[in-house]
Amino acid sequence: MEFWLVYYIFLLFEVWLSIFMISCHSISLNASPFPSSFLFGTASSSYQFEGAYLSDGKGLNNWDNFTHEPGNILDGTNGDISADHYHRYLEDMNLMEDIGVNSYRFSISWARVLPKGRFGHINQAGIHHYNKFIDALLRKGIQPFVSLTHFDIPQELADRYGSWLSPEVLEDFKYYADVCFRSFGNRVKYWTTFNEPNVAVIRGYRSGIFPPAHCSGSFGNCSSGDSDREPFIAAHNMILSHAAAVDVYRTKYQKEQGGCIGIVMNAIWYEPISNSLEDKLAVERAQAFYLYWFLDPIILGKYPSEMHEILGVDLPAFSNHELEKLKSALDFIGINHYSSFYIKDCIFSVCNQGPGITKAEGFALRTAEKDGFFIGEPTSIDWLYIYPKGMENIVTYIKERYNNIPMFITENGFGEKENHSTSMNFLLNDVKRVEYLSSYLESLETAVRKGADIRGYFAWSLLDNFEWRDGYTVRFGLYHVDFSTLKRTQKLSATWYKDYISTHRANNSCI
Repeated sequence: MEFWLVYYIFLLFEVWLSIFMISCHSISLNASPFPSSFLFGTASSSYQFEGAYLSDGKGLNNWDNFTHEPGNILDGTNGDISADHYHRYLEDMNLMEDIGVNSYRFSISWARVLPKGRFGHINQAGIHHYNKFIDALLRKGIQPFVSLTHFDIPQELADRYGSWLSPEVLEDFKYYADVCFRSFGNRVKYWTTFNEPNVAVIRGYRSGIFPPAHCSGSFGNCSSGDSDREPFIAAHNMILSHAAAVDVYRTKYQKEQGGCIGIVMNAIWYEPISNSLEDKLAVERAQAFYLYWFLDPIILGKYPSEMHEILGVDLPAFSNHELEKLKSALDFIGINHYSSFYIKDCIFSVCNQGPGITKAEGFALRTAEKDGFFIGEPTSIDWLYIYPKGMENIVTYIKERYNNIPMFITENGFGEKENHSTSMNFLLNDVKRVEYLSSYLESLETAVRKGADIRGYFAWSLLDNFEWRDGYTVRFGLYHVDFSTLKRTQKLSATWYKDYISTHRANNSCI
């Protein structure tokens, strides 16, 4: 009798185990590809969010000056107050906690820490603010993911020596990085040096629509500048500044603090407008003059061959000592991806007008339209086309070129232009943003399942904020901000992102 009882119990156990294994297998087929250590977050920047213009000893930065000059911002506004994140960060952290993020990407205001760069004092009030800020994040279980600069630099350095156009900026950036690593690095495990340096040099020194508003010739009507040369000089100094900061971190802090350091690039997916060899080569030139321009020197120790072939002596050269500092000068790549475009060759074909057609841009026309059809659904923002496949493609492209160095999607989001007829209900019921985020994350999942080493995803952005040249006319936030009262109101996309995070964390195992 005891034998049969044991036998039946054994059979029941086998049946239960079979059902459990089938269930686990079924779940695993649909499980999130993201590991349990994956960072889900939202992104921001100091000038766009903080406000607190000149509060607590902060010095002027380049954007303070630029936005106070009439005509530079489309709606005539500035970031003096913005979302007032500087004073309301505890309220905003409650919003983050409600969504369920485990990381928050933000930048430190260089001029808040060093009002005059290395030519003045360290502003202890600024250090104190970021210490409180970081500690408050950690108390909520939210990892700080910190950029040293997000387009901003103390105005003092622009006035003294022309900021990024002078090699003297290397000493300032190295000094600033050292102050930040020393002050915050015992709690910050993720550092990036620059946010989108490719955007900063193109808009600041070629088209002139960002500070310092330098441009020339057909690119714009600025009071000074050289659009064919200055972007490459500024980029060269940024690349060397990045390497100098990484060297400081690795030699003085990384072993003890246990963090990692990278750089954030704007990354656009480019499709050849035809199957011709010329258009395919034009795509490579377009990436070389936009993305590889920075990543190749930092990872491979040299500028892309396409840039050398076209620019020749106009491309700055690295010394042997600089090349040693450069090679493999990062632990991860941050990718800001929003949109995709077609590329058309302009060496063997005639290109009359449009972005990308000049020597300084690689003779590669960028366009969203082919045979009367757009690459993706147009939006109210002229550079944003909804093409989810671009996320998988650009991640795979970077993975293959750089041997699958760890990557973070440091920005991805959907913006909507606001006008006086836009209803509050429309802004809060942001179905298009939900559709955008859902489709791009699905594309990212595909890339991860195919082997891309993606460590995190940050939605742009937690709050509506100051969107650079567009001022407050464009909204990217998961939370609506009424800029007259600063009231935060949850949008549909915040609820959706909360559910997405919860689901993908729950599905990482079958137990």
